[in-house]
Amino acid sequence: MYRLPTRCVHAGTIKDLKEKGINSPVYTSTAFGFVDQDGPIYPRYLNTPNVKAVAAKIAALEESETALVFSSGMAAISALLFTFLKQGDHVVFQKGLYGGTMHFVDQQLHRFGINYSIASSQSVTDMESAIRNETRLVYIETPSNPLLNITDIRAVAELASAKGIVSVVDNTFASPINQQPIRLGMDVVLHSATKYLGGHSDILAGAVATSRQLSEQILKTALNFGGSLNAITLYLLERSLKTLHLRVDRINRNAMQIAQFLDTHPKIRKVNYPGLSTHPGHIVATGQMKGFGGMLSFETEGQDALSFQKKLRLIKPAVSLGGLESICCSPALTSHRHLGAAGRRDEGIPEELIRLSVGIEDAEDLMADLDQAL
Repeated sequence: MYRLPTRCVHAGTIKDLKEKGINSPVYTSTAFGFVDQDGPIYPRYLNTPNVKAVAAKIAALEESETALVFSSGMAAISALLFTFLKQGDHVVFQKGLYGGTMHFVDQQLHRFGINYSIASSQSVTDMESAIRNETRLVYIETPSNPLLNITDIRAVAELASAKGIVSVVDNTFASPINQQPIRLGMDVVLHSATKYLGGHSDILAGAVATSRQLSEQILKTALNFGGSLNAITLYLLERSLKTLHLRVDRINRNAMQIAQFLDTHPKIRKVNYPGLSTHPGHIVATGQMKGFGGMLSFETEGQDALSFQKKLRLIKPAVSLGGLESICCSPALTSHRHLGAAGRRDEGIPEELIRLSVGIEDAEDLMADLDQAL
């Protein structure tokens, strides 16, 4: 198998046998001629050539047997959960998941008679204590959003395997460049491909990487939910994945430098970044991550989150993450607003918390902007 940077460029590419172009041809058709031995090709079935090209590249990067591509991260999450959970089943969620995930869980699962527990921390011991006889799935996210907490992936995978339940990890923050949970024993890896996989703030997509056996089950649900992508977006996603290694490598270095800068700044109360030796999950992160990613969060001292963001000149206050440009947001006002003040307190998310998605700009320029705003 080729090394990761090479796989980013070449894995999954459709050979253009007619014109010899080096990029995958784009098949915009929604109607394809019927082929008896393979069955019908149809976009909602997630089996068009461009879907297969992107899925093959993601599978190569995650080192999974196969992958599926969806129209959003939430489309991937909902299809996955409703594949393995039915009325009477139970699922364990790690504490500190993405607010959109928890909003979905809170609003939808009970409607279908599916029960869930949220572990009291990211520790495997707490997750194990939440497991019941009817538990069918355990779901984690590491690093977590927005506090960058670290969960021991291998330990969770071993726990789930011993209990005979499906293990799922949201790998969006890390990307497969920094972390490959399949190699650590996880069953399913999720991505909001809108973020680092897309990387240019112009794509909405999601992905699931897993075994062929589990993928076949998820696909049956996905066909009914209809979360498919068009060929142009798939082309853009494939294009973006080619530079994933380059982008994440630069972002890793920038984020580490900025985290160290903020960690010693007199107007910063706290920095959450697993690359810092003072981070409580640093040792575990070092054992399961190749790089510590481009996401960090921090608490300002002496001014509220909104006032601070209005003073920024280069870094843009904006929703989302993982693009070329550095952006920041207040989780209390954006990703975790649905939790309410009480829910955010339970999750340990203060109102003054700022989440920063570090881009590929010059780190000195970014630090200067942060300094003048502080």
